[in-house]
Amino acid sequence: MRILLVEDEIDLNNIISKYLKKNGYSVDSVFDGEEALYYLKSTIYDLIILDIMLPKIDGYQVAKTIRMEKNNVPILMLTAKDDIDDIVTGLDTADDYLVKPFDFKELLARIRALIRRKYGNTTNEISVKNVTLNTTDKSVKVDNKEVELTGKEYEILEYLLQNKGKVLSRDNIRDHVWNYDYEGESNLIDVLIKNIRKKISPEDSLSIIQTKRGLGYVIKD
Repeated sequence: MRILLVEDEIDLNNIISKYLKKNGYSVDSVFDGEEALYYLKSTIYDLIILDIMLPKIDGYQVAKTIRMEKNNVPILMLTAKDDIDDIVTGLDTADDYLVKPFDFKELLARIRALIRRKYGNTTNEISVKNVTLNTTDKSVKVDNKEVELTGKEYEILEYLLQNKGKVLSRDNIRDHVWNYDYEGESNLIDVLIKNIRKKISPEDSLSIIQTKRGLGYVIKD
């Protein structure tokens, strides 16, 4: 899942970014509202973490601009303001609101809840046939036995499962699993999906990941 982090405090931005990456998210970090809107013009994100007090364009205006452009990306606002009027304004403008200082476990829980809501899931487990992925502990089980995936293998499988039934191109996968500066090999996604298939279904004919020639990949029940 790819997140846009908009926070002007450099140290806090770096800390949050490192923590999210450590927990399996791809993160693009920016430091003002103008830069955030620039990134949003060229990239589709699964979630935005948005500080309110920003240089150039504040968080409220960034959120309003996003919604005016019919972009329904989930927005989690961060702020040091904790009085009830500010909280109400934040919740009326965005999808969720988290007051600084916050516990990083709570931040992750709120991210999971927003992404779960975005994809229409009611729990943090996604299952297709004998494969179950848990977004809380980042685990994957096949027939209730845990399977070890690398970080990027897990992220690709999660993105495919979150969008089960939809054909996803290699560009779709790249844009949601890697950050803005990614310049990897053109066949890396194919290699990683081949590895995932071997791990979750040694008999390839039973793989839940299907190839749509010339289009991309899809998971079907």
